[in-house]
Amino acid sequence: MGVPVLVIGKSGSGKSTSLRNFEENEIGLINVSRKPLPFRKKFESTVNTDDYGIIEKCLVKTAKNSVVIDDAGYLIVNMFMKGHSSTGAGNAVFGFYNKVGDSFWSLVEFVKSLPEYKIVYFIMHEEKNDFGDIKPKTIGKILDEKVCLEGMFTVVLRSVKSSDRYVFRTQSDGLDVAKSPMGLFDDIEIDNDLKAVDTAIRDYWNLKGEPDEKI
Repeated sequence: MGVPVLVIGKSGSGKSTSLRNFEENEIGLINVSRKPLPFRKKFESTVNTDDYGIIEKCLVKTAKNSVVIDDAGYLIVNMFMKGHSSTGAGNAVFGFYNKVGDSFWSLVEFVKSLPEYKIVYFIMHEEKNDFGDIKPKTIGKILDEKVCLEGMFTVVLRSVKSSDRYVFRTQSDGLDVAKSPMGLFDDIEIDNDLKAVDTAIRDYWNLKGEPDEKI
C-alpha cells in the first residue's frame, strides 16, 4: 500500500522550499501550478500538469520511490475554475461539485493502491474553518461535507515559521490538523526538510522495496 503524506501551510511558509535537500534525480515532481521552485535546482523527473489521468499514469510509471505533488490544492481549484461557468444550474451544479470532490478523493485512494515503497507528498495551502481549526484549503465545502480530507492521511505536517526558522509541526497544537504516528519524529517541531521526513518515514515503516522495472 502506497503512503500518501499531506503537507499544509500558508504561502511562503516553506512548503516548496522543503524539497531543497533532495538530489535532482531523487524524486518525481508533479508541478500542478507550473511555477518555478524557490531554489536553484531542477528535478530531472518533473511533469507540469493538473490532469488527474496523467498524474495517475506518472505515479505508476515513475521509477522514483518518492513523488511530490506541488501544489495539489490547485487540482481542485483548476478543475473548478475550468468548469463552473459552463456547468448549468440545478442538479448539474450539484453533480459538478461532486465530481470536483470525488476526483481529489480518488487520487488519494489511488496512491494507497501503489506499491508500499511509494510515498506521495500532497503539498497544499491551509485555511481556517468555521470552528477556528487550521486545515487543508479546498473550495468552500466541496470535500469537507463529504470527507475529512486530513483523515485520509496518517502523516500530516504543517509548515510554519517558528521564531527565526521554518519548521514542520508534527503534532497538533489544538488548532491545526498536524499529526504523525507515535515515535516517528522526536520533536513537535522539526526542520522543514522533506528529504529528512522521507528518510524517517521509510525507516519507521521499513519501506525498503525497489521497483520491479526502471522507467
